Amino acid sequence: MGAALCVLAFVLSIVVTTADSRRRDSALPAAATAEPTTAGPPTTVDPATTADPTPTAAPTRTVRHVFPVVDEGAVSYGRTHHGYPATDIMARCGATYVAPVSGIVHEVNRVDRYDPAVNDGATRGGLSVSIIGDDGVRYYGSHFQAIEPGIEPKVRVNAGDKVATVGRTGDAGACHVHFGLSPRCADGDWFVRRGVIWPWPYLDSWRAGGDAQPRPEIDEWLAANGCPDAPTVEP
Repeated sequence: MGAALCVLAFVLSIVVTTADSRRRDSALPAAATAEPTTAGPPTTVDPATTADPTPTAAPTRTVRHVFPVVDEGAVSYGRTHHGYPATDIMARCGATYVAPVSGIVHEVNRVDRYDPAVNDGATRGGLSVSIIGDDGVRYYGSHFQAIEPGIEPKVRVNAGDKVATVGRTGDAGACHVHFGLSPRCADGDWFVRRGVIWPWPYLDSWRAGGDAQPRPEIDEWLAANGCPDAPTVEP
């Protein structure tokens, strides 16, 4: 009898111990099992869908302008131009050409390489200077007789500073300044630099003491045309 009771007590202790162990196991948090993941293929950019870098235009600002030719004699200009938008400002040779706006000198050409036997738009302007105004617009003048010694690329000028003297270098039949407005695109892009919008409405304003801003019209042109990489009009 005593032996039977001992066996029964031993069996009960095993049952109790097993139940406690199961309760402890169920109380433990289940281990997180991460599902295997595989990395997707690396992202690539199709070169055909990426645009070439284009100049970033400066923030739109209101800047002061001045009429670019200072002369005691007669100064005149028309409202037409052959082939593309620009304005020829007629004045005597030796009259003063000033920076029409404050900004940075961009390109300077001090050598007249024009050859009338060669139809080359890049040389037609003779001596020339372009200025990137503080408004981001490029202001171009050409056919100069001489350019001031301190006018060099990256030099800062203020509106009204003397830049050059009026002349008839390049393809010029008379003393005048070819004046063009354009966005800054690529260096040496004479076919954009020479002018893309009509300057005369702005010249009218500046001459009368107003301050018409060409930047909005330049932005519209650039949005519609981008920066051409070749002439769209014959030289």
